[in-house]
Amino acid sequence: MAQNAPSKPTACLALADGTLFYGMGFGATGHTVAELCFNTAMTGYQEIMTDPSYAGQIVTFTFPHIGNVGVNPEDDETGDPVAAGMVVKWDPTEPSNWRSVEELKTWLERRGRIAIGGVDTRRLTRAIRQQGAPHVALAHDPEGNFDIEALVAAARDFAGLEGMDLAKEVTCAQSYRWDEMRWAWPDGYTRQEAPAHKVVAVDFGAKRNILRCLASAGCDVTVLPATATAAEVLAHNPDGVFLSNGPGDPAATGEYAVPMIKEVLDTTDLPVFGICLGHQMLALALGGQTVKMNHGHHGANHPVKDMETGKVEITSMNHGFAVDAQSLPEGVVETHRSLFDGSNCGIRMSDRPVYSVQYHPEASPGPQDSFYLFERFADAMANQKAQA
Repeated sequence: MAQNAPSKPTACLALADGTLFYGMGFGATGHTVAELCFNTAMTGYQEIMTDPSYAGQIVTFTFPHIGNVGVNPEDDETGDPVAAGMVVKWDPTEPSNWRSVEELKTWLERRGRIAIGGVDTRRLTRAIRQQGAPHVALAHDPEGNFDIEALVAAARDFAGLEGMDLAKEVTCAQSYRWDEMRWAWPDGYTRQEAPAHKVVAVDFGAKRNILRCLASAGCDVTVLPATATAAEVLAHNPDGVFLSNGPGDPAATGEYAVPMIKEVLDTTDLPVFGICLGHQMLALALGGQTVKMNHGHHGANHPVKDMETGKVEITSMNHGFAVDAQSLPEGVVETHRSLFDGSNCGIRMSDRPVYSVQYHPEASPGPQDSFYLFERFADAMANQKAQA
C-alpha cells in the first residue's frame, strides 16, 4: 500500500514489507539501505545526523521544522554525518539563525547523505512503533525514476543491526588527546588548561560533546580506538577509564571490548564510567545481558528516574538495544530506569566506583539535569588518589 504521491516525486522510501512513501528529495542523490528509526527531539538535527550511534540507521524526525536553523561546524558531533539518511515532514526552508553558516540541503549534499521531505511522518512513526524498526531503502533521483522492485528487494536483503559490530567502522583510527571544553557564552569553546585527572576514553563512536564534558569536569582525556586492549589502556596510567557511546549490537562489539573491560576491572580499582554503548559493554562485562528493542529510544524528552535519589531527569536517548535488568548479577545495582517503558537506564557496582547510564548526559536536554554524572566520575578519581 503506497502513500498518496505528490506530483513528480523525486524521492522514494521503500519498506521491506512493500509499503512506499514518496516525497521530494534533497541532499545527495542515489540510494541507501538501513534500519529506520524515529527521533522526537525538537532541536539538534545536526547533532543527531553526526552522532556515530546512528550508523546503519535512517532517522525520521517527528518535529516538522527541520533545517530552520541551518548548520554550522561547531555543532558537528563527529567529522561527517554518520546516519545514513533523514526523513522529514516538510521540505527544509531557508535557515534563519545567527549561528548558521550553511543550509541543511547543501550540507547533506556535500556530505553524501540522502534525505526525503513531504512525508507523512506521523503515519510512518506509528508504523515503526507498532511493527518495530523496519529495514528500508531510500532513493533520491531528480528525474523521479525509481526501480520499486529493486528498492523493496534491497530493503528485504538488509541484514539488520542484530549481530552487527559497527563500532569498528566509526571509531578513531589512532589515539589522540582532547582538551576542548563545553561551549559557553561569550567565548565559545575554550581549552582545559589545568586538568586534575588523566582519563582514557575508549571510542566506540564517541560524540565530541562527551569529550568536552569530561574536559570541563577537569579531565586530561586520551582517546583510544574501540579495539584497544587492557594493556594499551593501562599503559597511559589513567586515573579513570571512560567507555563511550556507539552504534550496533553490543553483543558483537563485546567480543573484543568485554575482555578488555573485565581485565581492567580485575587488575585495577580504577573508576569506570560508561555511556550508551559503553553502558551496555559494562553490563556485559559484569555478567548482564542485552536485548534488541522493538523501536528503541530516540529523542531529547525521555524522563529517567534515579532509583536511589528519586530524582527524575529529562534525558536524551539514542539506543536500539537495552540492558536486561533481570540479568544483572549480585553486586550490580540498577540505578536508573526509564519512565516511558521501565527499561534499564543505569547501573553501578555496589562496592566500587564503577557505573554507567544508557542515556546521553552530554546532550543537555534538561539542560543540566545530568552533568552531575561527569562530576561524580571526577570525584571518584579524586577520592581514589586521596586513598592511595
